[in-house]
Amino acid sequence: MGAMDTSPQNADGTVGKALHVLDMVAAHMRPVRFNDILSDSPYPKATLYRLLQTLTNQGMLSFDSDSGTYAPGIRLVRLAHSAWRQSSLAPLARPHLDALSSQVQETIHLAQLDRGQVLYVDKRNAATPVEMFSQAGKVGPGYCTGVGKAMMAFLNDEAREDAIRHQSYFRHTEHTLTTPDALRAELDAIRSRGIAYDREEHEVGIICIAAPILLPGGRMIGALSITTSTQHKSLKDLDQLEPMLQACANNIAGAAENWQFPS
Repeated sequence: MGAMDTSPQNADGTVGKALHVLDMVAAHMRPVRFNDILSDSPYPKATLYRLLQTLTNQGMLSFDSDSGTYAPGIRLVRLAHSAWRQSSLAPLARPHLDALSSQVQETIHLAQLDRGQVLYVDKRNAATPVEMFSQAGKVGPGYCTGVGKAMMAFLNDEAREDAIRHQSYFRHTEHTLTTPDALRAELDAIRSRGIAYDREEHEVGIICIAAPILLPGGRMIGALSITTSTQHKSLKDLDQLEPMLQACANNIAGAAENWQFPS
């Protein structure tokens, strides 16, 4: 008997295919046209069109007829929000984020990782708020954010390589790392140092220092960052806040030690 085919287009039948299409649309991080999805898809044109129609009819995707683009739908957003509320670190971390925010008076992010992408699960604004991409419930890239790199650096080798493969390597700024090899070198340095930085890699003028949240056995369950603008502080200034950042990450890990998180 031949080996079972577990490729995405055959695993779990139609449901597996539909979820794979959702992943492809979400991975673009923007509304996307049919032909762009087709270029990434292992499915025939007719099959892909049928899956997109079904997902749109069910509210899992939305279709903008004016621009001819697909994006995550309201039903998918509702499901994601419900899952986030039930499985995220946010409830456990809340008092620790509040304490850190009061200490540093800068923007605080709490994040978790999903196949190399960052899910911002909570946020505290700075005393003087700075406009930036991140919001609680929003998904961002892993390769060019402090929390993303902090989390990827502490994955096991297999999971780390999987996360590296799932990055887009789009050049957001002149400082963005745009190759897998550059990201690997950065992750090695972060694992050695225990701290990650965003050096204006995702947004011009936005910098951060980030730390992983590690359980006593070394399992990574999230990351925490202190974020500011280059008009307000430098990376050297942020280094002065590292002890408070690490203490907060350790406090969250302690609170989470007996909590069951999804693997």
